[in-house]
Amino acid sequence: MNKILYIFTSIFITSSAFANQPKDWQLGFQNPASDGMRDIVNFHNNLLLPIIIAISVFVLFLMVYACIRFRASKNPNPSTTTHNVTVEILWTLIPCLILIVMAVPSFKILYKQDTIPKADVTVKAIGYQWYWGYEYPDENIIFESYMIEEEDLRENQPRLLAVDNEVVVPVNKVIKVLITANDVLHAWALPSFGVKRDAVPGRINETWFKAEKIGTYYGQCSELCGIKHAFMPITVRVVSEEDYKDWLMGAKIEFAKEIIEKDQFKKLASK
Repeated sequence: MNKILYIFTSIFITSSAFANQPKDWQLGFQNPASDGMRDIVNFHNNLLLPIIIAISVFVLFLMVYACIRFRASKNPNPSTTTHNVTVEILWTLIPCLILIVMAVPSFKILYKQDTIPKADVTVKAIGYQWYWGYEYPDENIIFESYMIEEEDLRENQPRLLAVDNEVVVPVNKVIKVLITANDVLHAWALPSFGVKRDAVPGRINETWFKAEKIGTYYGQCSELCGIKHAFMPITVRVVSEEDYKDWLMGAKIEFAKEIIEKDQFKKLASK
């Protein structure tokens, strides 16, 4: 009974009620944490849903009307009409107009997502069987990110979503993500940022986001990639610029792609 009430109330609650990770019995999008995801949510809620509901109600009305109006007891001699030019023109033109109305704003959103502004931070994501590897090409940082097993989870760490090494990025900065794979097809997806790109071996795809809120955001591989497809989550922690600089200093030592001498690191840190 509680689940039924939860589902019923969820229909009338805006997406702001949801956090930045999936919730039980969730029926809406996660909180938009970027301008791109906000555009997607508005497009869905303000255009697609009204069109879907209107079409569903209209088709239901036609079905009920046809069942009642043309039932056997009412029409002992059924009509032999086979063509109606007016109806055929209408049911061709009206769907075309609906598609045009949907296409124009959707093309704007797609163009905005594919136009990558000048990046403040570049992150490279590499899909492996079955975990993610990350590089910060401009910072000499490389590390691997594995899902934390259920028995090792700490408090407030979500099952199947928490990882040992999170991607850390600064808030209100343009993050460019280079996405590829080492073995089979994967897909790097973060619902709260409206980001989803295929990871293809031998090819680099690009996407971007600009996180507007500090917090931890979760995603998963969205391309069926094998037996452990469900166990390669994505975790991005958005922090303040000061905290990002602090993390960067430690990460350059812990995750250095090439060995850096201590005196060299001191020189880098002092700049």
